[in-house]
Amino acid sequence: MSNGFFSVPKPYNETILPYLPGSSEKAEVKAQLNEMLTKEIEIPMYIGGEEVKSGNPGECCCPHDHQHLLGTYHRGDEKYVKMAVDAALEVRKTWAEMPWEERAAIFLKAADLLAGPYRRILNAATMLSQSKNVFQAEIDSACEIIDFFRFNVHYMQELYKNQPGSAKTIWDRLEYRPLEGFVFAVTPFNFTSIAMNLPTSPALMGNVVLWKPASSAVYPAYYAMQLLKEAGLPDGVINMVPGSGASIGNPAMNNPNLAGIHFTGSTATFQTMWRVIGSNISHYKTYPRIVGETGGKDFIFVHNSADVEEVTAATVRGAFEYQGQKCSAASRMYVPQSVWPNLKETVLKMVGEIKMGDVTDFTNFMNAVIDRAAFTTITEYIEYAKKAGDAEIITGGGYDDSKGYFIEPTIILTTDPHFKTIEEEIFGPVMTVYVYDDNKYEATLHLCDETSPYALTGAIFAKDRQAVVLADNILRNAAGNFYINDKPTGAVVGQQPFGGSRASGTNDKAGSFLNLIRWISTRSIKENFMPPKDFKYPFMSEE
Repeated sequence: MSNGFFSVPKPYNETILPYLPGSSEKAEVKAQLNEMLTKEIEIPMYIGGEEVKSGNPGECCCPHDHQHLLGTYHRGDEKYVKMAVDAALEVRKTWAEMPWEERAAIFLKAADLLAGPYRRILNAATMLSQSKNVFQAEIDSACEIIDFFRFNVHYMQELYKNQPGSAKTIWDRLEYRPLEGFVFAVTPFNFTSIAMNLPTSPALMGNVVLWKPASSAVYPAYYAMQLLKEAGLPDGVINMVPGSGASIGNPAMNNPNLAGIHFTGSTATFQTMWRVIGSNISHYKTYPRIVGETGGKDFIFVHNSADVEEVTAATVRGAFEYQGQKCSAASRMYVPQSVWPNLKETVLKMVGEIKMGDVTDFTNFMNAVIDRAAFTTITEYIEYAKKAGDAEIITGGGYDDSKGYFIEPTIILTTDPHFKTIEEEIFGPVMTVYVYDDNKYEATLHLCDETSPYALTGAIFAKDRQAVVLADNILRNAAGNFYINDKPTGAVVGQQPFGGSRASGTNDKAGSFLNLIRWISTRSIKENFMPPKDFKYPFMSEE
């Protein structure tokens, strides 16, 4: 055993590569894309470090070319969930007792592997299976994952340093134990970084994990498991079992050893999971920790002092990057009457310059939505707006699924501040605008706060500082991540810890110590160097 007070390397944010013409990174990722497009792979489950095949296949396809098969994966069920939990619990003791600096080293190595040889692999896999352009993939499946690994290790060390004071002849200390049982990590399709952070942040703190990736994102998850294995993660610490929510979630949540859930997905699904846990609460060996980041109906609020060009760029990027499939994507906007004519002109001009198509064409800003179910849901909202008497589509509204699930960037203008598309989460490239009277700025801020059940991200654009202060106060609980003169997307690990409350989740900020602290159970230890030898206290003596 080594002795010493170790300090992990100071964390830093990974540099986002620009993928300029002629750059080595552009050539490398294009070569990787071509290689992946020429072969189909078979993706097993990973249980106890073993590649396990169920014989129940699912398909990994390109959303922008849904006839192109990238590979097939093996789906699990109750039988494989039990195998995974058993494997996790088997390794739990040795993993929990591994010195923290050894766990740290694994994830620091994973960060460097991803910054190097795995960068093009994870980026290309994300581009193809989730239809992300190269820049969106770079900030997600490379930089943000690397940042999570480096900063989480730093936050772990800072947590462990937090110790109580001690009285004379007493030594008080805190032990930060992993949870007693396993953590169930359920991850979404839209961010490979989320898909990696949800199982690895509990694992870093000494927990063992059952990981259910989204069915539409198993392809990059396969390469993520290879990365972790090469970094030295012991077999069985993270067990990957894809499958439907019911076939994986129900047996996982009914297992008495469930110690926590780390979830990102829909609000409805999260609420169902919470109800299941509540109904089983007397069944568990410990009260499960429940951490979730769910939906959003994120806003851009414009004051009449705002810079129109700045609002325009924020609107187009905030609403239409990655086809609006970010939980932080701007999907409703409040604009003063005096600003709207000019803003409308500049936004429509910029939207008109957007190219949409295959991810292998790097001139495309937008690509396809994730699958047919998403395509159907989003286009139903568009058709609803087309038929509504109190709304009009001022740009976009077209869609085509003949080759890929393509939907035009769409902006709806409504006179009803409670119009369906301004209240409900759509999760696609659809923005709804409400124009308000300049004299009703404060009242409209209250309207923005009260309109949506969600509270994830939001932005205020204003040069008038008093207007910013007023918005900051009124919208205090309307967004867990609040942006001043910036788009409401693009939170960076170590800079803007991410998460919201209300119907948007438990706000256990990913990318900070606030998330990691949910995956530990502290034990207070008091050691008395001079214990008393008599029961009597001084006050009991006679005067």
